Parts: sequence; C-alpha cells; structure tokens
Amino acid sequence: MKFIHLSDLHLGKRPDGFSLQEDQQYILDRILEIAAEEKPDAVFIAGDVYDKALPPAEAVELLDDFLVRLTRLGGKTFVISGNHDSPERLAFGSRLMQEGGLYIAPVYDGNVEPVPVRDAWGEVLVYMLPFVKPAAVRHRFPDENIETWTDAVRTAVAHMPAGDGARQIILSHQFITGAERSDSEIVPVGGLDNVDASAYDGFDYVALGHLHRPQMIGSSGRIRYAGTPLKYSFSEVNDRKSVTVGEMDGTGAVSLREIPLVPLRDLKEIRGRYDDLMRKSFYEGTSYQTDYMRIILTDEEDVPEAAAKLRLVYHNLAKLDYDNKRTRHEGTPEALAGGKELSPLEMFEALYEQQNGTPFSEEQKAFAESLIRSVWEEEA
Repeated sequence: MKFIHLSDLHLGKRPDGFSLQEDQQYILDRILEIAAEEKPDAVFIAGDVYDKALPPAEAVELLDDFLVRLTRLGGKTFVISGNHDSPERLAFGSRLMQEGGLYIAPVYDGNVEPVPVRDAWGEVLVYMLPFVKPAAVRHRFPDENIETWTDAVRTAVAHMPAGDGARQIILSHQFITGAERSDSEIVPVGGLDNVDASAYDGFDYVALGHLHRPQMIGSSGRIRYAGTPLKYSFSEVNDRKSVTVGEMDGTGAVSLREIPLVPLRDLKEIRGRYDDLMRKSFYEGTSYQTDYMRIILTDEEDVPEAAAKLRLVYHNLAKLDYDNKRTRHEGTPEALAGGKELSPLEMFEALYEQQNGTPFSEEQKAFAESLIRSVWEEEA
C-alpha cells in the first residue's frame, strides 16, 4: 500500500497580517502534482486543515477545490480535525462524501470505526482519531480513570474495534512526548498535553499532525509528523518542508521518503545595519524583495520610520526587530529567562518578579499552575 501523509495545512492563516491565499494555492497545486505522479492508494491529512474554527470563505473554497481534484485522482482520502478546526463544520456531509472516496472523521463520540483499504496483500485498516482532550474522552467513558492526555488517547484507542491481525494505520493530532515544537504552535504549561508514544502501540504506522516540523518519533520508524507544507513562523526559517510518501508491505513494515516542497515565496531572516541592508549590492540577485522577511537591525539608534523605508525594497517585510545594547538590557521577562523559551507559568513568574521584586510563593505558584491547567484543558 502506498500513501501520502500531510498535515497542518492551516488554510486561511494570515501571519503578521499577510494573506497566504496565493501561497497556499500554489503549494496545494504542487501537492496535487505529486499525488498524480505517485498514484497513492490513500492520502492522509492529519488535522489543522484550517487555521481557525471559523475559516474565511476563500479558505473553504481552497479546501473544496483541493479535495475535489485530489479524489478525482483515485484512491481514498482521509481527513481528521485538529485543535484549530471545528470538527462539526469540517465533518459536515462526510457520510455522503464517502461515496466519492473522501473520509472525514466525525465529531469524537467514543466510536472510531476503521476504514479498510485493499492492496496486493489484503486489507489495511485506517482509524481516524481527531484531536481529543481528556475531558472529551472522560465524558464518553466515565468509568475509566482518565487524568492525563496519555490516558485519554490510550482509552480512545482501547475502545476501537480490534483489527484481528490486519495491518493498521491511525491518523491522530496530538503532541507526542519528545517531539520538537516551533513558535507557531501553542505551548501549554508544563507539557500538559504530552501523550506518550506507547499509547499507539499496535499500529503499524501513526500519521501524526499538530507539530510543524517533519520528524520521526522514536526509532521504530512507524510514528511520524508530516509537518506543514509551508513555513508559518520564523522559528521554521531553516526547516525543509516536504510531502511524506510511505509504502507498506504485507508484514506492515513501512518505508518512508520525502519529496521537497518549494514555496512560491519563502520565509527568510536577515540582520545587519540599516545602511548595509539598503545597499543594492546586498539584496540584488536574491529573492529578498519578494520573500516574507524578518529583519533584525543592529543599529544602536532606532532608525526613524524604518519599517516603511525597508518595505520600499523588502516588499513583504513581516517583522522588524532590533538587536542592540538597549534591547539586550531592557529587563523583559524573555531577557530575564536568558533567551530560553518560556512556558506560560514561567512567564507569569518572571513578570510577577519583575513587577514586585520578589518571586512567587509556593502557594501562589500552585494557584497559578492550577489556573493555567484548567484554562488549557478547556480551551486547547
């Protein structure tokens, strides 16, 4: 069985106020070209299809066109909702769409029925588990002991129909312990949403969504994040986006390869003095004038109207920062943390100490952590 694994399309996303409609259309066209060349038996889209629960009309039209053209290539297409999606809206009409080979996971109700895909060796059972929180699984199985996100996923999997020896694939949209995040993903307090990889024991391949960097989890070669097809934050500047193509043999063993995705406009970061960056010799012959740019100025004095002036050359300037003595000694919570990424609790602690000149007491810390945990599980 051959499959293509995608995730986190984030259609309708507008980072730094820029519409990515043209960029997303371009990359979806490239994915369709790859699908036409590879002729997979199945395409997996592992959640965060949209960037918002209420996507703009143009994003809905973009997905509609993509799925219509994809299903016309033959094979089956499987889609689950992620934490950015509205599962109810995404699943509308899903039963009717199955007649055309498109399978969209319904709102999680405790029942996950596998869809069989036939190949030369028999059947592969595909399970679709949308993004779930402990509260949602606990509601369906009140007699189960569900305290953590690992408990939730393990319980959801345990209540799926047994595969009876068939090869099995699951689509899931969760954060697996040990995976690498990027800045465009929500980071909860204390790794609250971590799911242990052992929750997926028994599956021959785990097609994950949620994290934006393509990566394998563990050494088994069977648990993978496909990553986003485009760069959605400047922490992804050096990432290489791709389409994951997998082939499963009759034993359930999977071999994977990546097909690079080259965007219409890249995301890039440059730094230097204003005068140097504005010299024609610096940007001439590069794609800086059309790419989405983050510029870090190292001038000690702020340049008046720097953003407006820079956009005369760097037309898609998305972010402007300074790196000089002033910014390095402003005493922000980020500076207090020594430049490391802060969890929400650490941000509260750093801000409190900066404002009050004293750290959290143990009672205050426990209260803040409890509050953040409660809000995260409700809103994530």
